[in-house]
Amino acid sequence: MGSLEKIKNQSFALKTRHEWEEKAEVALKGKTVESLQTTTYENIVLKPLYTRQDELSVPEFPGGSDFRRGIFPLGYSTNEWKAAQRITYQTTEDLKEKLQQSCEKGQSAISFEVKQVLFEAEESLVNILGKSYQQYPFAINTKDLQTEFLAAIAELDNHDQISGYIGSDPLAIFAEAGHISDEFFNNWVKNIQQSNENFPNLRTILIDSVPYHNGGANAVQELGIAIAEGVYYLEKLQEKGIELEEILTKMIFQFAIGSNYFMEIAKLRAARVLWNRITQLYGAKEEVRGMMIAAETSSFTKTVHDPHVNLLRAGNEAFAAVIGGVQYLYVSPFDELTGASPFSERIARNIQLLLKEEAHLKTVIDPAGGSWYVEALTNQLAEKVWEFFQQIDSSGGILEVLKSSWLQKEITAAYDKKNSDIQTRKQSIVGTNVYANLAEIVPRKPLLNEKPYFADGEKIEAITERRLAEPYEELRRKAKGIEEKLAAKPSVGLICLGELKQHKARLDFMKGFFAPGGIIAVESNPILSIEEAKQFISDLQSKYVCICGTHHQYETIGHEILAALKAEFPERVFYLAGLPEKENQSHWINEGIKQFIHLKSNCYETLSAILNELEVTTNENTKA
Repeated sequence: MGSLEKIKNQSFALKTRHEWEEKAEVALKGKTVESLQTTTYENIVLKPLYTRQDELSVPEFPGGSDFRRGIFPLGYSTNEWKAAQRITYQTTEDLKEKLQQSCEKGQSAISFEVKQVLFEAEESLVNILGKSYQQYPFAINTKDLQTEFLAAIAELDNHDQISGYIGSDPLAIFAEAGHISDEFFNNWVKNIQQSNENFPNLRTILIDSVPYHNGGANAVQELGIAIAEGVYYLEKLQEKGIELEEILTKMIFQFAIGSNYFMEIAKLRAARVLWNRITQLYGAKEEVRGMMIAAETSSFTKTVHDPHVNLLRAGNEAFAAVIGGVQYLYVSPFDELTGASPFSERIARNIQLLLKEEAHLKTVIDPAGGSWYVEALTNQLAEKVWEFFQQIDSSGGILEVLKSSWLQKEITAAYDKKNSDIQTRKQSIVGTNVYANLAEIVPRKPLLNEKPYFADGEKIEAITERRLAEPYEELRRKAKGIEEKLAAKPSVGLICLGELKQHKARLDFMKGFFAPGGIIAVESNPILSIEEAKQFISDLQSKYVCICGTHHQYETIGHEILAALKAEFPERVFYLAGLPEKENQSHWINEGIKQFIHLKSNCYETLSAILNELEVTTNENTKA
């Protein structure tokens, strides 16, 4: 038998879970397998190993049972997801040109921001759209301009053939604006009733969870809110005489897709499971229980600094959206926050084309199906969402929890956990709180999105749109302002004790620690004596100094150097890289160390304190 035949006939003995755990614990050098478990922001414990026992019951094929595997039996091979890149524009001429170009280059749904300028322009919307609506479905969130937009497209030829969605979500608009308008809601209901007759193939009822996602909500909260909104609209529209099946055929859900790849896949799968359960309880027929989903890559995860990293973020999020089974997808350009360029818009569109044509995702039916990890995560997430939905329901429903601010407080608590991890760098944002590039030109401030506003109605606490990177970006802007006044970047001096191999680890750590605040590290030559340390401080322009070295150096020479420097330069502020033994910490503080900087330090708070002090001093000097 040849070597190739031997390889083909090779078999491996099956290993038990116990044997795997024994091997893993040897590699972990005494730690247990349980130490590898992590807990998500949804309070779901992720295990290091999943087996068939974690799978439970899973539908055998997509398009059936609870719809977790998708709403179409053959997935994207028969119902390809639509590339719905949202076109930005300043004028209607700009929109007309971009729409034509986008459709020629791979866009497969008509999607753009709806602005008041559309209804004030000399050229009608009919001319702007041309014949594109006859080839492609719409994918538009009109926000508070749905009535005007639907009235405009009613003038199109064969408008009864228009497909896709032109939706609006009053509750999401109220949450963003901080006002509840009964008048707006009643007009919206009338609009839905009229559009059902005018546009039989068009979905107009949008459940938009994006504002909650951008407020900092976790996946459990996003889905719980979406399901609660769906139930609210089912109830209210049925009260107005619209049949259940008709309402469901007019609904579409919109989700933002975040950076936790597997959680986002599970989120979309769990959403379909939950909506199937809800509509089943309402007595809906199976053919209308499938959830139609529009998705967009998250703005919450994007950064102004080092924007090309946003390409990776958006690509990862788009991948998760497609694997999760969406029907419409928008991928944000990498520089969207400061104003997208034709190049970045092209790249964003091409991400979808790459997923379709080169990753071949349009030809694979439910690639996540059968993954023990994904299936277990889907089940756990669905259970937690159901509990959260019941909390909303028992409190009077989605409108009542918005009025009482209970929901806003829940979302803020979820955001605070994420923000804390970013501030302490437990979670990384590449180019922002780690690996910050101080040589890059500081980009413009992010563009502000237009917000719907109701002057009348009941005032509620608005859900603030946030991004995880914003606090650090504000530090960078503050550092830039100080630099412009001082004609020099804010800096911290680093005293490097001993030879390079002795201080390098902490030197590199401190450089990376200060950079997210726009603060440069000015490092000394190797310091072997008190005189060398004094000379370095004498030449240093910065008020702030950090001592870097090993614990052994700190105890043998560090105290002596600090005492000498504190005596000769009392106005300087001293930090120590690393965390000494607990019994030694009070000695260092008494000798003049302001703070120990180590892996668990709150990076944001430390940098903010330095920059705030520098800003005050700079302003005082400027006035003087």
